[in-house]
Amino acid sequence: MDEPLIRDTSDTARWVAVYRARESERDDAVFNDPLARRLAGDRGEQIARAMPVGDQNAWAFTARTYLFDALIDAAVANGADVVVNLAAGLDARPYRMALPASLRWVEVDLPEILDYKGGLLAPDTPRCALERVPLDLSNGDARRGLLNRFGRSATRMLVLSEGLLIYLMPDEVCALGSDIAAAPNASEWIVDVASPRLLAMMREGMGALVAAAGAPYVFAPAEGPAFFERCGWRPEQVHSILKTAHKLKRLPLMLRMFAMLPESSGSQGDRPWSGVVLLKRSTRP
Repeated sequence: MDEPLIRDTSDTARWVAVYRARESERDDAVFNDPLARRLAGDRGEQIARAMPVGDQNAWAFTARTYLFDALIDAAVANGADVVVNLAAGLDARPYRMALPASLRWVEVDLPEILDYKGGLLAPDTPRCALERVPLDLSNGDARRGLLNRFGRSATRMLVLSEGLLIYLMPDEVCALGSDIAAAPNASEWIVDVASPRLLAMMREGMGALVAAAGAPYVFAPAEGPAFFERCGWRPEQVHSILKTAHKLKRLPLMLRMFAMLPESSGSQGDRPWSGVVLLKRSTRP
């Protein structure tokens, strides 16, 4: 490839979509995303094949997707009626999950990626009420306006930020968390988070590629999920991606012994740890 392997953040979305497609094509798939192959396109396959880590880390994307799906299902069953997906990328959950038609699903991302996605999925019908909002999430005023608008229309608003926070500075993460906590009827926020040790390993393996695309890996709080307590949230559930991948029988043989080790839901020290966390709002506006 004459151009950079990853040109911008939209290419990372294509790359991740490849792993969803490959999982969906397995006989024992733990989720089904029939649109992922179309969304990834040839570009996504080129990136996945050329990535230094190759398929050896596919288990992490599979487990992360599985965990987000499960937590979304539970939140909707418990009354969440508006879902706001920040940095939605090429996520196709409104089309592939068994969601109630009454649910409002809002996808927020940069105009270019939403246009690309909307064009490819034009022939398809989402299972719930879907709205796409082009927005640069670094624009604090616009972000707060969006969260307030959809929060006011909700009974319980669920916010997702899958794969987003790792690209933000800690103060940016906390500012985002505070904005979500201040929005009317925002009750839950689902995030994924890595430990400092895992962040260092990711930077070594593929950090230069994403940094060259203007999206370096940054966020990995030493205190783990407890980080979010400073910006209005308390960890309600913490799920290890490694242990989940082991449960799903996706973990490579060489890593299975690590899945046997005990771990806490707090600070992970020097462990190469990552998890999906369900946060509950602990402060009220």
